[in-house]
Amino acid sequence: MHPSPVPCRWDSRPVPAHVRRSLCVDPDSPSRLLRCAQHDRCRECGNPVEWYQRARDRPVRLHPQELPAAAVPTDHRWHVSSGLACPSGDGSAWCRLTHASVCPARDAGAAAVPELARLRRTLAVNTRRLADAGSFTAAVPAGPAGRQPEDPCRPARPAVQILYVRYLAARPLDEIQCVAQTRRRDRCTFRMLASGGPAGVWRLVPATATQGQLALPAEVMAVYDLSSLPYGEQLRWRTQRCPQHAATPTAADLALTDWEPFDPLVHQAYVHRRLPTHSRRPHPGSGTQKAVR
Repeated sequence: MHPSPVPCRWDSRPVPAHVRRSLCVDPDSPSRLLRCAQHDRCRECGNPVEWYQRARDRPVRLHPQELPAAAVPTDHRWHVSSGLACPSGDGSAWCRLTHASVCPARDAGAAAVPELARLRRTLAVNTRRLADAGSFTAAVPAGPAGRQPEDPCRPARPAVQILYVRYLAARPLDEIQCVAQTRRRDRCTFRMLASGGPAGVWRLVPATATQGQLALPAEVMAVYDLSSLPYGEQLRWRTQRCPQHAATPTAADLALTDWEPFDPLVHQAYVHRRLPTHSRRPHPGSGTQKAVR
Protein backbone atom coordinates (compact mmCIF):
# COMPACT_ATOMS: atom_id res chain seq x y z
CA MET A 1 0.00 0.00 0.00
CA HIS A 2 1.27 3.45 -0.90
CA PRO A 3 0.93 6.19 1.70
CA SER A 4 -1.42 9.01 0.85
CA PRO A 5 0.42 11.94 -0.74
CA VAL A 6 1.03 14.96 1.43
CA PRO A 7 -0.63 18.09 -0.02
CA CYS A 8 1.98 20.54 -1.23
CA ARG A 9 2.07 24.01 -2.68
CA TRP A 10 3.26 24.90 -6.18
CA ASP A 11 6.82 25.25 -4.88
CA SER A 12 6.75 21.81 -3.16
CA ARG A 13 6.28 23.28 0.30
CA PRO A 14 3.91 21.21 2.47
CA VAL A 15 0.53 22.70 3.26
CA PRO A 16 0.17 23.13 7.03
CA ALA A 17 -2.65 21.03 8.45
CA HIS A 18 -5.17 23.02 10.47
CA VAL A 19 -6.21 21.33 13.68
CA ARG A 20 -9.98 21.21 13.99
CA ARG A 21 -11.35 22.50 17.24
CA SER A 22 -14.58 21.20 18.71
CA LEU A 23 -16.98 23.74 20.12
CA CYS A 24 -17.83 23.49 23.80
CA VAL A 25 -20.11 25.29 26.23
CA ASP A 26 -18.60 27.84 28.57
CA PRO A 27 -18.90 26.60 32.19
CA ASP A 28 -20.08 30.09 33.23
CA SER A 29 -22.77 30.27 30.54
CA PRO A 30 -26.30 30.78 31.92
CA SER A 31 -27.65 28.30 29.35
CA ARG A 32 -26.16 25.10 27.96
CA LEU A 33 -28.58 24.80 25.06
CA LEU A 34 -26.99 24.57 21.63
CA ARG A 35 -29.74 26.59 19.95
CA CYS A 36 -32.67 28.77 20.95
CA ALA A 37 -35.31 26.68 19.12
CA GLN A 38 -35.66 23.23 20.66
CA HIS A 39 -37.42 20.74 18.39
CA ASP A 40 -40.12 18.63 19.99
CA ARG A 41 -43.49 17.04 19.27
CA CYS A 42 -46.79 17.96 20.81
CA ARG A 43 -47.95 15.33 23.29
CA GLU A 44 -51.58 15.91 22.35
CA CYS A 45 -51.45 15.86 18.52
CA GLY A 46 -47.94 14.62 17.61
CA ASN A 47 -47.11 17.54 15.29
CA PRO A 48 -43.63 19.14 15.43
CA VAL A 49 -43.18 22.26 17.57
CA GLU A 50 -40.31 24.52 18.59
CA TRP A 51 -39.71 25.66 22.15
CA TYR A 52 -38.62 29.27 22.64
CA GLN A 53 -37.73 31.13 25.79
CA ARG A 54 -39.62 34.25 26.79
CA ALA A 55 -38.37 37.29 28.63
CA ARG A 56 -40.06 36.50 31.95
CA ASP A 57 -42.59 33.70 31.53
CA ARG A 58 -42.19 30.00 30.84
CA PRO A 59 -41.05 28.77 27.39
CA VAL A 60 -43.69 28.77 24.68
CA ARG A 61 -44.32 26.32 21.84
CA LEU A 62 -44.32 27.93 18.40
CA HIS A 63 -45.33 26.54 15.03
CA PRO A 64 -42.07 25.58 13.26
CA GLN A 65 -42.86 27.57 10.10
CA GLU A 66 -43.34 31.27 9.51
CA LEU A 67 -46.69 32.46 8.20
CA PRO A 68 -47.67 35.57 6.22
CA ALA A 69 -48.59 38.28 8.68
CA ALA A 70 -51.62 39.23 6.57
CA ALA A 71 -53.14 35.77 7.14
CA VAL A 72 -52.72 35.83 10.93
CA PRO A 73 -54.83 38.04 13.23
CA THR A 74 -52.97 40.70 15.16
CA ASP A 75 -53.66 39.09 18.54
CA HIS A 76 -52.06 35.80 17.42
CA ARG A 77 -48.82 37.15 15.92
CA TRP A 78 -45.47 36.34 17.50
CA HIS A 79 -41.91 37.10 16.49
CA VAL A 80 -38.48 35.94 17.62
CA SER A 81 -35.89 38.54 18.56
CA SER A 82 -32.42 37.63 19.86
CA GLY A 83 -33.61 34.10 20.56
CA LEU A 84 -36.61 35.22 22.65
CA ALA A 85 -40.26 34.84 21.62
CA CYS A 86 -42.32 38.02 21.85
CA PRO A 87 -46.16 38.07 21.69
CA SER A 88 -46.46 40.68 18.94
CA GLY A 89 -45.54 41.31 15.35
CA ASP A 90 -42.27 42.98 14.37
CA GLY A 91 -43.68 44.93 11.42
CA SER A 92 -42.40 42.52 8.78
CA ALA A 93 -44.47 40.56 6.27
CA TRP A 94 -43.93 37.31 8.20
CA CYS A 95 -44.71 36.23 11.76
CA ARG A 96 -44.75 33.20 14.03
CA LEU A 97 -47.70 31.48 15.66
CA THR A 98 -48.19 29.55 18.89
CA HIS A 99 -48.97 25.88 18.48
CA ALA A 100 -51.83 26.13 20.97
CA SER A 101 -53.75 28.33 18.51
CA VAL A 102 -53.84 25.60 15.84
CA CYS A 103 -53.45 22.38 17.85
CA PRO A 104 -56.10 19.98 16.49
CA ALA A 105 -56.30 18.07 19.79
CA ARG A 106 -57.67 21.08 21.64
CA ASP A 107 -61.27 22.20 21.53
CA ALA A 108 -61.39 25.35 19.43
CA GLY A 109 -64.80 26.53 20.65
CA ALA A 110 -65.39 30.26 20.53
CA ALA A 111 -61.66 30.96 20.33
CA ALA A 112 -61.40 29.45 16.84
CA VAL A 113 -59.88 31.79 14.27
CA PRO A 114 -61.32 31.41 10.75
CA GLU A 115 -58.04 32.51 9.14
CA LEU A 116 -56.20 29.60 10.79
CA ALA A 117 -58.81 26.91 10.12
CA ARG A 118 -56.95 25.62 7.06
CA LEU A 119 -53.70 25.14 8.98
CA ARG A 120 -55.61 23.47 11.79
CA ARG A 121 -57.16 20.97 9.35
CA THR A 122 -53.73 20.23 7.86
CA LEU A 123 -52.32 19.43 11.29
CA ALA A 124 -55.36 17.27 12.06
CA VAL A 125 -54.74 15.22 8.90
CA ASN A 126 -51.10 14.79 9.90
CA THR A 127 -52.16 13.63 13.36
CA ARG A 128 -54.48 11.04 11.82
CA ARG A 129 -51.68 9.88 9.52
CA LEU A 130 -49.28 9.44 12.46
CA ALA A 131 -51.92 7.56 14.45
CA ASP A 132 -52.66 5.21 11.55
CA ALA A 133 -48.95 4.50 11.12
CA GLY A 134 -48.63 3.62 14.81
CA SER A 135 -45.98 6.28 15.50
CA PHE A 136 -48.21 8.40 17.72
CA THR A 137 -50.71 7.61 20.47
CA ALA A 138 -53.22 10.31 21.28
CA ALA A 139 -52.94 11.58 24.84
CA VAL A 140 -55.69 12.78 27.12
CA PRO A 141 -56.76 16.36 26.28
CA ALA A 142 -55.49 19.08 28.58
CA GLY A 143 -58.97 20.46 29.31
CA PRO A 144 -60.81 19.65 32.55
CA ALA A 145 -63.54 17.80 30.65
CA GLY A 146 -61.09 15.33 29.13
CA ARG A 147 -58.93 14.82 32.21
CA GLN A 148 -59.18 11.32 33.60
CA PRO A 149 -58.80 10.57 37.30
CA GLU A 150 -55.11 10.08 38.02
CA ASP A 151 -53.64 7.32 40.09
CA PRO A 152 -52.91 8.88 43.50
CA CYS A 153 -49.94 6.53 43.86
CA ARG A 154 -48.20 8.09 40.84
CA PRO A 155 -48.95 11.77 40.16
CA ALA A 156 -48.63 12.67 36.49
CA ARG A 157 -47.21 16.11 37.37
CA PRO A 158 -45.84 16.07 40.92
CA ALA A 159 -44.75 19.10 42.91
CA VAL A 160 -41.04 19.06 43.79
CA GLN A 161 -39.23 21.34 46.23
CA ILE A 162 -35.65 22.12 45.18
CA LEU A 163 -33.49 24.68 46.99
CA TYR A 164 -36.59 25.78 48.96
CA VAL A 165 -38.44 26.61 45.73
CA ARG A 166 -41.43 24.58 44.58
CA TYR A 167 -41.66 23.43 40.98
CA LEU A 168 -44.24 21.50 39.00
CA ALA A 169 -42.70 18.66 37.02
CA ALA A 170 -43.86 18.04 33.46
CA ARG A 171 -43.89 14.25 33.90
CA PRO A 172 -43.83 11.63 36.70
CA LEU A 173 -40.69 11.44 38.81
CA ASP A 174 -39.58 8.09 37.41
CA GLU A 175 -39.74 9.49 33.85
CA ILE A 176 -37.64 12.63 34.38
CA GLN A 177 -34.63 12.18 32.11
CA CYS A 178 -31.22 13.81 31.88
CA VAL A 179 -31.15 16.63 29.32
CA ALA A 180 -27.41 16.52 28.54
CA GLN A 181 -25.90 15.52 25.21
CA THR A 182 -23.81 12.36 25.00
CA ARG A 183 -20.72 11.76 22.89
CA ARG A 184 -22.93 10.25 20.19
CA ARG A 185 -24.77 13.59 19.97
CA ASP A 186 -28.05 12.21 21.30
CA ARG A 187 -29.84 12.78 24.59
CA CYS A 188 -28.73 10.93 27.69
CA THR A 189 -31.18 8.18 28.66
CA PHE A 190 -30.32 8.23 32.37
CA ARG A 191 -33.24 8.74 34.78
CA MET A 192 -32.93 11.12 37.70
CA LEU A 193 -34.32 8.60 40.21
CA ALA A 194 -31.97 5.85 38.99
CA SER A 195 -28.79 7.54 40.20
CA GLY A 196 -28.55 5.41 43.35
CA GLY A 197 -27.77 8.49 45.46
CA PRO A 198 -29.79 10.08 48.25
CA ALA A 199 -33.45 10.50 47.43
CA GLY A 200 -36.06 12.98 48.55
CA VAL A 201 -39.01 12.48 50.88
CA TRP A 202 -42.71 12.89 50.22
CA ARG A 203 -44.28 15.34 52.67
CA LEU A 204 -47.66 16.92 53.27
CA VAL A 205 -47.10 20.68 53.45
CA PRO A 206 -49.46 23.67 53.43
CA ALA A 207 -50.36 24.89 49.96
CA THR A 208 -49.08 28.40 50.57
CA ALA A 209 -49.07 31.02 47.85
CA THR A 210 -46.22 33.24 46.73
CA GLN A 211 -45.69 36.72 45.30
CA GLY A 212 -48.34 38.41 47.43
CA GLN A 213 -51.20 36.07 46.48
CA LEU A 214 -53.83 34.89 48.91
CA ALA A 215 -53.06 31.54 50.52
CA LEU A 216 -55.43 28.62 50.11
CA PRO A 217 -57.27 28.16 53.43
CA ALA A 218 -56.72 24.91 55.36
CA GLU A 219 -55.32 22.96 52.42
CA VAL A 220 -52.29 20.69 52.27
CA MET A 221 -50.50 19.17 49.31
CA ALA A 222 -48.03 16.36 48.66
CA VAL A 223 -44.55 17.62 47.77
CA TYR A 224 -41.44 15.63 46.91
CA ASP A 225 -39.00 17.45 49.18
CA LEU A 226 -35.30 17.51 48.28
CA SER A 227 -34.31 20.13 50.88
CA SER A 228 -32.51 17.57 53.05
CA LEU A 229 -30.06 16.68 50.27
CA PRO A 230 -26.69 18.42 49.85
CA TYR A 231 -26.54 21.59 47.80
CA GLY A 232 -24.72 19.89 44.92
CA GLU A 233 -27.34 17.14 44.71
CA GLN A 234 -30.20 19.66 44.67
CA LEU A 235 -28.42 21.67 41.99
CA ARG A 236 -28.09 18.49 39.93
CA TRP A 237 -31.85 18.00 40.14
CA ARG A 238 -32.47 21.64 39.24
CA THR A 239 -30.29 21.41 36.12
CA GLN A 240 -31.77 17.93 35.44
CA ARG A 241 -28.49 16.10 34.90
CA CYS A 242 -27.23 12.66 35.78
CA PRO A 243 -24.15 12.36 38.05
CA GLN A 244 -21.83 11.84 35.07
CA HIS A 245 -22.97 14.93 33.16
CA ALA A 246 -23.27 17.00 36.33
CA ALA A 247 -19.49 16.60 36.67
CA THR A 248 -19.04 17.76 33.05
CA PRO A 249 -20.09 21.42 32.93
CA THR A 250 -19.00 21.78 29.29
CA ALA A 251 -21.56 19.22 28.06
CA ALA A 252 -24.42 20.82 26.16
CA ASP A 253 -28.15 20.36 26.75
CA LEU A 254 -30.49 18.99 24.11
CA ALA A 255 -33.80 19.83 25.79
CA LEU A 256 -35.35 22.21 28.27
CA THR A 257 -35.75 21.16 31.87
CA ASP A 258 -39.12 19.85 33.03
CA TRP A 259 -39.50 22.33 35.91
CA GLU A 260 -42.21 24.98 36.01
CA PRO A 261 -42.54 27.39 38.96
CA PHE A 262 -45.43 26.11 41.04
CA ASP A 263 -48.40 28.38 41.69
CA PRO A 264 -51.11 26.87 43.95
CA LEU A 265 -53.82 29.00 42.34
CA VAL A 266 -52.88 28.34 38.71
CA HIS A 267 -51.96 24.67 39.23
CA GLN A 268 -54.88 23.81 41.49
CA ALA A 269 -55.72 20.74 39.36
CA TYR A 270 -52.33 19.18 40.20
CA VAL A 271 -52.55 19.56 43.98
CA HIS A 272 -52.62 16.11 45.61
CA ARG A 273 -53.96 15.95 49.17
CA ARG A 274 -52.53 12.54 50.04
CA LEU A 275 -49.08 11.04 49.97
CA PRO A 276 -48.28 8.80 47.00
CA THR A 277 -47.96 5.21 48.19
CA HIS A 278 -48.01 1.92 46.34
CA SER A 279 -49.65 0.01 49.18
CA ARG A 280 -52.79 1.09 50.99
CA ARG A 281 -52.94 0.86 54.72
CA PRO A 282 -55.46 -1.74 55.92
CA HIS A 283 -58.62 -0.40 57.44
CA PRO A 284 -58.96 -1.04 61.20
CA GLY A 285 -62.04 -3.16 60.56
CA SER A 286 -60.83 -4.93 57.44
CA GLY A 287 -60.45 -8.66 57.09
CA THR A 288 -56.71 -8.38 56.55
CA GLN A 289 -56.14 -7.09 60.05
CA LYS A 290 -58.33 -9.82 61.52
CA ALA A 291 -56.37 -12.48 59.69
CA VAL A 292 -53.12 -11.14 61.16
CA ARG A 293 -54.52 -11.39 64.60
